[in-house]
Amino acid sequence: MPADADSGKKAVVLVSGGLDSATVLAMAVASGARCYALSFDYGQRHRVELESARRVARALHAVDHRVVKLDIGWMGGSALTDATQALPGGPTEGIPVTYVPARNTVFLSIALGWAEVLGAPDIYIGANAVDYSGYPDCRPEFMQAFGTLANLATRAGVEGRGFHVHAPLMNMRKSEIIRTGMELGVDYALTVSCYDPDTAGRACRRCDACRLRAGGFSEAGMADPAWHR
Repeated sequence: MPADADSGKKAVVLVSGGLDSATVLAMAVASGARCYALSFDYGQRHRVELESARRVARALHAVDHRVVKLDIGWMGGSALTDATQALPGGPTEGIPVTYVPARNTVFLSIALGWAEVLGAPDIYIGANAVDYSGYPDCRPEFMQAFGTLANLATRAGVEGRGFHVHAPLMNMRKSEIIRTGMELGVDYALTVSCYDPDTAGRACRRCDACRLRAGGFSEAGMADPAWHR
């Protein structure tokens, strides 16, 4: 942990338990921010990621870590919340079936509320527009729009104590993300990226998330420690 972390600004960091969010949390901690990790139990079929989120938050010295029960799976519309839908085993055209309607909008809204209460001017999310799966809420345009909303819709924003939404991985390839995380001491063995892991958290190695992760480690010239547990 940086020596000045206790005196640094506060930041709320969305932590899913996956590779990207672990890297973002490490980046926020390295910046000197006092980080408050936020995860969601939203009805996802891969709920094992929540235990990974707990491990990551603890390992990277988050000041606090909250897991919010927020079941949005009842509305359907996504293979990540509906076990009867098949998960894609490779690249797909258009927006994939793993898209969860309005997920990042909902998650960031709750992060914004907590940030306002904490007096945290910074919100971090691991969205990526390069090696990503075609989700509309992982684009720079969305992040910019939400940042505008954050400062229009809150007391802090109106009073001039605005917020910054940070998506530092937005333009990075998966291999670059991995290298960055390794430099910051991220233990990727703690993370789970798979959409369909077994009860022990072992990856299926077939889904789109596994494919992207495997490609990233291969391009980085590294073995994935999570796949050798």
